[in-house]
Amino acid sequence: MSLSMYQSSVPIFLPLLMNLKTLLEKAAAHCETKKIDPSVLPATRLFPDMFPLSKQVQIATDHAKGCPARLAGLEPPPFEDNEKTLAELIARVQKTIDYVNTLKPAQIDGSEERNIELKIGSHELKFIGHAYLLKFALPNFYFHVTTAYNILRHNGVDVGKSDFLGHLLR
Repeated sequence: MSLSMYQSSVPIFLPLLMNLKTLLEKAAAHCETKKIDPSVLPATRLFPDMFPLSKQVQIATDHAKGCPARLAGLEPPPFEDNEKTLAELIARVQKTIDYVNTLKPAQIDGSEERNIELKIGSHELKFIGHAYLLKFALPNFYFHVTTAYNILRHNGVDVGKSDFLGHLLR
């Protein structure tokens, strides 16, 4: 049996989105316990020239909803990128999970050769389906989820590798 485009996308995005939500929930609990304003961590960066936690989550969720939508020939739903608190970031991740769960194998399978065009800033990117998924969307998704994890870990949130991998192992 070959691996389908659906199997290579949705079941990969969903568990890691659930893990990201768990990481953010742990961050919210950490802030509550330590009496930290819940808007502090979303603005935190690992280094001054890197995006803050909020943008890491926004970009990760954009890839998670955008990739399978585009593979299905759909326009991904726009999100406003205005989250400033952990609760708002958690809600964004849940909204992404809810959307990705609406996509079915029949919509995505067979999209290996579908033309995908993206405009990112002033750059226009062109891919075919399998290259978009494997060489662009998944690596970017993992990068931004990992960076979100690292920001939380760096700021004392009690998370570990099992929190990052969690639902992926089930």
